[in-house]
Amino acid sequence: MKLLIVDDEELTRTGLISAIDWASLGIDQILQADDGIHGLEKARLYCPEIILCDVRMPRMDGITMLERLEKILPDSVPVFMSGYSDKEYLKAAIRLKAVSYIEKPLNPSEVSQAVREATELYIQKRRSRRGEFLKSMETASRLALLLTLPSLPDIQTARRLSKELGFAMNNSTFFISFIIRMDTFPELSSLELFYQALSDFLEKRNIHFVYTDKKHQNLLGFLFGQTAPSSRCLREIEDFICHHLSCMGKYSMALGETVYGMAKAYQSYASAVILLQNSFFFPENTLLTPNKLNRDTKVSPDFCFTSPEIDFANSLSSELPESTFVLLDELREYFTENTKVFQNAVKDLYYKLFLALDKVRKQTFPSEDIYAEPIAEIIDRCFTFSELHQTLRQQTEYLLKHVGNQAQENPTIHLIKSYIGKHYMDETLSVKDISEHVFLSASYVCTFFKNETGHTLNQYLTEYRMEKAKQLLKDSRYRISDISSRVGYSDGNYFGKSFRKYSGLSPSEYREKNLR
Repeated sequence: MKLLIVDDEELTRTGLISAIDWASLGIDQILQADDGIHGLEKARLYCPEIILCDVRMPRMDGITMLERLEKILPDSVPVFMSGYSDKEYLKAAIRLKAVSYIEKPLNPSEVSQAVREATELYIQKRRSRRGEFLKSMETASRLALLLTLPSLPDIQTARRLSKELGFAMNNSTFFISFIIRMDTFPELSSLELFYQALSDFLEKRNIHFVYTDKKHQNLLGFLFGQTAPSSRCLREIEDFICHHLSCMGKYSMALGETVYGMAKAYQSYASAVILLQNSFFFPENTLLTPNKLNRDTKVSPDFCFTSPEIDFANSLSSELPESTFVLLDELREYFTENTKVFQNAVKDLYYKLFLALDKVRKQTFPSEDIYAEPIAEIIDRCFTFSELHQTLRQQTEYLLKHVGNQAQENPTIHLIKSYIGKHYMDETLSVKDISEHVFLSASYVCTFFKNETGHTLNQYLTEYRMEKAKQLLKDSRYRISDISSRVGYSDGNYFGKSFRKYSGLSPSEYREKNLR
């Protein structure tokens, strides 16, 4: 906890700091101020949980300072200290709910006891406020879900819930729905802070909101009030929300149209749902409004949208791989400029394209045991169309580069690598086994491989196994001990040492880093 000491006497402040074991009281940060004005500034900046404050000070006394802080920091607990036995000050201390009133000269044990009591009171306040907040969240969630229903069939319940929240809703109340899609759903504590900050921000503009989450995928809410916000006010709200969301990861946000009356809130929600569908085709961290999509859809007349997955597979297998990238560029341009296409249809198409890519890879390199991430997981991981398309393009480039390298490679080297690709899991795999497979002596195979590739056979085998291990470590379904045996190591400790030497990390460290 943070403690703010406000006293115009420097000796009093430094003496208190040195005379008390603050850590034993749960205080890990101590702030100082020499009068009420500076105390007000420090409190606004650092939000201390406990304020140890002198009553009489120049420029601004302690009573005035705490009266101003009461609205800003309602949970902070004040402890007054004074050398004056003034009944008026005592009355003010009681009114401000000070936990104690300590007379000077100060006794460290009395101060410690007062701070201990203040700490307990602060914890009680926070628990009470959290309980009220959670109850309010539950009520707000029920109301928000009701407002998403067409024609609002249970309007009486909606009115009762709004009354419980202290909101007045009638036919002239405006409603603006918002839906936020997050890449990773935030923790409850982060959401609470976001909702509280947004509530405080909107309250200053005479706007309220209710909120919920939809199947733990989207954040859903309604802004409402008696006077619809101006375009400038709406931009301020949008900027505020976007700024706070950017701290929680990738997001897309849709703002529905403005409607009036509880029964029409669904219309705003429905328009936001349509906008959110389109958000897949826009960059991450984009906010969409009804006006943003009011533009003509551009269609490329030269692009024949029939069976691009077949054309894609044929171009991959042709002698002109450049045509593959022409097709991919046409797809990207088509879907970027035609955002009214349903995202599920696009994802289905890209699933087929990834499937075609995987099929060509297996036909071209049948002997290689290449670990591939499941296609459905790749698509689910991609937050936007741009990310999905770029992933497909990168995998296509990698495959075609691999094909090009194979064409330039010595046939014997290719046989050796293919054999290693089939047998790297065998712990007993040796240079002798490899040499017999290509009908060469062991010594000649080693020299030949080093001259052709720049690596020894053992180096290549180790690197191959380590790269396979990296791929498997990215899948949490496999235990590290199982991965060790899958890449040719029966001794888990030796595998761990080899992996650290190769990658600079232990297998568990590498997994933790890549599964975040």
